Order: sequence, then structure tokens, then C-alpha cells
Amino acid sequence: MPTQSGRGNAVTIKLEARDICLSYYQPRTKSRLVALDHVNVTIAEGEFVSIVGPSGCGKTTFLNIVDGLLRPTSGQIIVDGHYVTEPGPDRAVVFQDASLLPWRTVLGNVTYGLECQAIGARIAQERAMHFIDMVGLKGFEQHYPHELSGGMQQRVNLARALVMDPQLLLMDEPFAALDAQTREAMQEELIEITLKAKKTVLFITHQIDEAVYLSDRVIVFSARPGRVKADIAIDIERPRKLRLKRDPRFHALEDQVWSLVHDEPVAATSA
Repeated sequence: MPTQSGRGNAVTIKLEARDICLSYYQPRTKSRLVALDHVNVTIAEGEFVSIVGPSGCGKTTFLNIVDGLLRPTSGQIIVDGHYVTEPGPDRAVVFQDASLLPWRTVLGNVTYGLECQAIGARIAQERAMHFIDMVGLKGFEQHYPHELSGGMQQRVNLARALVMDPQLLLMDEPFAALDAQTREAMQEELIEITLKAKKTVLFITHQIDEAVYLSDRVIVFSARPGRVKADIAIDIERPRKLRLKRDPRFHALEDQVWSLVHDEPVAATSA
């Protein structure tokens, strides 16, 4: 497995995106729209990395390429030393919409992916119960989605991804539809859950304070075509509690990221 040196120690590379480009042909204008332009990203095992940037900069497009749902025009995605050409069990996506199966209970939703892999019922239920407990839903195993709050539904969504034991957890604005209070509570819980599960996370968000709070690094994309404009280390110790958002160090990092994102549309317009 690939390694690189970091602060005097060798670290294992979980994800490597090499010169990712994506463009679309537009028949009406007979031109090509460049969505991503030579994006290079490296994520170490166990890192939590967020991507922020102006609307339309290609954040979700990049995540879909990492998952194998889209093929880049050029460039390569490598996960654990293997080239990605299609979706696989080593990657799991948590979308903004929980998209739970309404006719299945919490337990039934979490075991669904294991059933599709022909995992035995007893083992599937044991694994599912472990992650249902981890996301704080013990006691709600037999509830149906319509009986759960939005935050609880997203916890089911997260448990459904974790139960598959992916090497890389891909999260596309998973808390965007939640109210502010629930969103902050979920942020704090996500830190604890991903540390317990020992997962590598690529997280897409428009919320700058969310990115800074959750991440080991925040990657800022430029306006379209998306490029890596900055890669900012969040050197704040873990574990983190919500009171961190009142810390001057947090505000300094948030301002730094905000300035980079805010300047981007202005620069694109004046170019």
C-alpha cells in the first residue's frame, strides 16, 4: 500500500486523485464545459478531509468520480493502491437525502446492503445492531422511517453505510436538510462515530464552520472549472466539542477559509 512521509512519520495513503479532469460536450452551444481541471488530492488513512468551494465548482462531481459513479475525462482515482473504474464495496456514500426504504424498519434498512451481499441473517443483524448502537439509535430498531426525526433518519443512513465496512466514507452534504440545532448535534456525534469506526472520510459541504470543525484538512476548490485552490491543515486537537466554535483559533481558520471561498466568484467574474 502506498505511503508518504508526514511530519517525520510514514503515513498510509488511502485515496489518491491524480490530475482529475472532467468536461462535457454541450450540443446546443457546440462547446465543451470544463467542470474539473487537473484536481490532485491525497488523503491519508484515518483522515477526515472536507471540500468547500463556491456553488457549481465541482465538489459533488469530484465525489461521484471518487465513488466510481462518473468517469473522468482524464486522470486516475486510486483507493488502497487500486484504480477505481466503478462503484465498489470499499467506498460508501452518505447523501443529503437519507433515502430510507419506507417499508423497512431501522434494522431492515441497515441490514439491506448485507442481504444484497448474501450475508447470513444472524451475522447481518449482529453487525447492524453494533452500528445502530454506535449512531445512538439503540431502542429504535423496529421503528419505521416515518416515525423518526430528520436527524435520526440520517443516523440510520450513516449506520447503513458503516455496516458495509467501507475503506472510504464519502459524505455529500449529509446535514444540509437539518435544522441548525440538529445539524450541530450531528456534527459532534459524527466526530465520535468516525473515530470509533476508524474510517477515512471525504466530506462535501457548503458550510465553512462545519468543514473546519469536523476536519483534519479543508480543501478549497476554485470556481468552475474546479481546481484545488488551497489545502489547509486544521491543527486543533481531538476530541472536539461544540464549544470549540467559540475558540479564537477556530475563528481564525474559519476566516481564512471563508476569505478563500468568498474571493473566488469575484475573481471568476473579473477574469
